[in-house]
Amino acid sequence: MDFTLQTNIRLFQTLKSYNYTFIPFSDYIQLYNKSTSTHHSLSDLLSHHFIILRHDVDKLPQSALRFAQMEHELGIKGTYYFRIVPESFEPKIIEEIAGLEHEIGYHYEDLSLVAKRLRENKIFEKDVVDEGIENFARNLDRLRKLVPIKTICMHGSPRSKWDSRLLWKYYNYQDWDVIAEPYFDLDFSECLYLTDTGRRWDGEKMNIRDKPVKYDFNDWKTEPMRNSAMNMSQIAEGFQQQYQYHSTNDILFALKNSLLPKKIMMTFHPQRWSENYLPWIKELLWQNVKNYGKLLLLKLKK
Repeated sequence: MDFTLQTNIRLFQTLKSYNYTFIPFSDYIQLYNKSTSTHHSLSDLLSHHFIILRHDVDKLPQSALRFAQMEHELGIKGTYYFRIVPESFEPKIIEEIAGLEHEIGYHYEDLSLVAKRLRENKIFEKDVVDEGIENFARNLDRLRKLVPIKTICMHGSPRSKWDSRLLWKYYNYQDWDVIAEPYFDLDFSECLYLTDTGRRWDGEKMNIRDKPVKYDFNDWKTEPMRNSAMNMSQIAEGFQQQYQYHSTNDILFALKNSLLPKKIMMTFHPQRWSENYLPWIKELLWQNVKNYGKLLLLKLKK
């Protein structure tokens, strides 16, 4: 059975046995910035095999805690991105996961949240953004009263037409002492992005916003810059398409046959990985329903 905690433990143990090191996203950014600012090659860690380990806690924070405890027992550290909504935001669990030496980040969705209050179809982009940045600042402060926050990551909000990354078309997250956001600060033309979105590792057809493309809203301001951004996106897409895996066993097969790249970001949604049969079946059925719903939304957008 795939998407069980035992399968996940086997995946992590095997990756470690093949000399992959697991690091939180903020550690990667700080190492990368330090090495590039001194005009030297990347540090010893970044020149070897490593996994930027990311977890999106969309719901069921107790599942995230079990995940974090399992990783701690394996000597693994990663980043846990928490939403601010009730189904994700649980202060005691956030503090407990941070106490296990994992990084905590903000899984922001502020444009979709404020749009619900502003009659979504009758508002201008800048109005939503101005409301959204105030919402973002308040929610970031709520998290920082619990734990340090260095990085943020967009939550897709597939049922909303608003992409919360639009905040950074008008503002700069570094003004809030945020050092990085994966969709803006990770080069997906050299870093493989593996995500369990859709409860599979090749769920891009059911994926509305969580795409391995580096965003830069500044590149949209002139036609040459837009063309350059599109070219970089095509290069990233070409790199990603070289590595297609459906199941966790497919990843393990590639690993054992030296077919995985050295540099990977892996995103897990802990609620999808269960050690009990009934929650496993429930998540499987519900995810299939969501996948069909996302496919319908994507068809309506075309």
